[in-house]
Amino acid sequence: QVQLVESGGGLVQAGGSLRLSCAASGRTFSTYAMGWFRQGLGKEREIVAAISRSGGRTYYADSVKGRFTISRDNAKNTVYLEMNSLKPEDTAVYYCAAVYRAGLGGWDTPTRTNAYDYWGQGTQVTVSS
Repeated sequence: QVQLVESGGGLVQAGGSLRLSCAASGRTFSTYAMGWFRQGLGKEREIVAAISRSGGRTYYADSVKGRFTISRDNAKNTVYLEMNSLKPEDTAVYYCAAVYRAGLGGWDTPTRTNAYDYWGQGTQVTVSS
């Protein structure tokens, strides 16, 4: 069982930056692939970025490539999402998610919502124009 708590959301002007954090409970954080998703008002939840359990592989949605960076610190049981050059269309509730990946799944960076077993409560990011 993993519990996830996001933080770092807020209101920022277009072109600004935010850093989201997701703290995970438990002592086996390094066996989980992690993802950041977002859901805008009236929209479906979508993948933003994902990172393999060791951090050696990452995935980014085309809409955030070059602007967002996902990273993790397994010693601190935390995954981060650094967001730069924010745009109004980045406004959404951002969720982190975890899925157990052991053995040969160590390089996996799942991108589908239904691939993840554990979810945080979300943190609001609002980008004003």
